[in-house]
Amino acid sequence: MGLGEGIRKALARITGATLVDEVAVKELVKDLQRALISSDVNVKLVFDITKRIEERAISEKPPAMLSQREHVIQIVYGELVKMLGEKHEARVGKQKVMMLGLFGSGKTTTISKLAKFFQKHGLSVGVIAGDVHRPAAYEQLEQLSKIVNCGFYGRKGGTAVEIAREGMQALAKNDVIILDTAGRSAFDEELAKELKELNAVFEPDEKFLVVSADVGQVAGKQADEFNKNIGVTGVIVTKMDGSGKGGGALSSVHKSGAKVAFIGTGEKPDALEEFDATKFVAQLCGFPDLAALLEKAKEATEEQDLSTAMESGKLDYNSFMAQMKAMRKMGPLKSILQMMGAYDLPEELVVKSEEKMKKFEAIVHSMTPDERTTPDSMKNAKRQERVARGAGVKPDEVKELVNNFEKSQKMMKAMQGNRGLMKRFNKMGGNLGGLLGR
Repeated sequence: MGLGEGIRKALARITGATLVDEVAVKELVKDLQRALISSDVNVKLVFDITKRIEERAISEKPPAMLSQREHVIQIVYGELVKMLGEKHEARVGKQKVMMLGLFGSGKTTTISKLAKFFQKHGLSVGVIAGDVHRPAAYEQLEQLSKIVNCGFYGRKGGTAVEIAREGMQALAKNDVIILDTAGRSAFDEELAKELKELNAVFEPDEKFLVVSADVGQVAGKQADEFNKNIGVTGVIVTKMDGSGKGGGALSSVHKSGAKVAFIGTGEKPDALEEFDATKFVAQLCGFPDLAALLEKAKEATEEQDLSTAMESGKLDYNSFMAQMKAMRKMGPLKSILQMMGAYDLPEELVVKSEEKMKKFEAIVHSMTPDERTTPDSMKNAKRQERVARGAGVKPDEVKELVNNFEKSQKMMKAMQGNRGLMKRFNKMGGNLGGLLGR
């Protein structure tokens, strides 16, 4: 069970309780302790935070306008935010960034993600292959640089200091220059010496240490070692999407005195987020991250504006298809649903929904241009059979799409009078619910 699932189940003690009394609070605290310890959060820290939660939940009176239930949830939320740190504000402008990290941390991959992050803010980026020890480090960074389309400098042979000097000259026109450095299986004097020399030559504005979430509390020790020897301005925690020890890594880094700057949430180049404890804890607790979802929706629909067709109520299969494509650009369905607050859904349901979307796209592709623009024509059973054959699906699946499409049409017409709501609904991918028949 992951940290988020454990916390949400613990909170269910309060949200589902008929009476929020001392017994309910103590049960909540026990469940929180189990969830945090299983996520490798330091045991002493766990007992400290849960003791404060228990004392406050029992003794404090709820503020005006808040129920006892809401007050307890707010206390849990606030204490978890304190445990994990503050929001990171990225430096956006001309700068040099030095990347640090041990073997297996995901440092080189993170460099390409960081380059993508700066590019999204309108900055040109160049990266220097300063890891002269790890086999294939040069080739890996060169390939990743091509994928994100940023500048690259590196060469075979020579010292890291020589390459850093040359790279700064070669990439001087870029707004941001990122230097990759060597790692080790453990921090040692040889690594410290090389990094100190690079630090003196490169003179970075930011020094980001990359640690993997799966090391748990060890992340704090790594942050402490690098900070003492090199000085760290921020920590990037990778593999947050696949590790059950993410809570341990984040809390231990914060406790070490270092600041979590970014978290890696996947393999793709854009799977890097600025760390915001309030947002992160909100996701753990199951509170919707609508702001992030709206931002993803905005990016997904930049190429084609669907609002005119949707607001006018003139919905056809072409606009339906366009919205399906926009939804696919927003990312995996599971991530989208989580941003809307739908956590802990059965994996089978999510998989089936993804498969259904793919089938519906195939069905629309199998229609003629006239059928797409005149939806009523698809009520014909013979047309449905022909389209089913072309799409390689059952006629009942075509009928299901037609029925759900009609429901969406009626819903759009009913909402047409409220243009503000209609516009927000469209941005949120409002047709998805009707499309999947939920």
